[in-house]
Amino acid sequence: MIPIYFQNSAIDFDLPFEKAVLKDWINSVILEEDYTLEELSYVFTTDESLLEINQSYLNHDTFTDIITFDYSEKARVVNGEIIISIDRVKENALKYEVEFGHELARVMIHGVIHLLGYDDKTANQKAIMRKKENTCISLLKI
Repeated sequence: MIPIYFQNSAIDFDLPFEKAVLKDWINSVILEEDYTLEELSYVFTTDESLLEINQSYLNHDTFTDIITFDYSEKARVVNGEIIISIDRVKENALKYEVEFGHELARVMIHGVIHLLGYDDKTANQKAIMRKKENTCISLLKI
């Protein structure tokens, strides 16, 4: 069994994909980078809930679509929690004129890419992240 978990907090939300397909996809991305998956949890929530987390843990007073917490204690091991605002994903899907499922997949894998050691603080890092996101999304069989 692949140790990837999906849960809701402060929201009633159903994934638009089969969980088994998502788990296989995410795990294949992790393995492709020569990492091992220990445990990964996704928490789907609201803008307000994620804003509270952003303020409490990161001292940021802004809405965001995703916050990733890395709990790994070993090198090349993925163990983390990815918290996603469904409100923000819906808004971004409209803004960027993509389907909700596509934007959700992009955000979900964005968190994984962070757990694989990639960052997006500079323009060059953002470009690398976006390219990785697009490559990964092309592998998702939905």
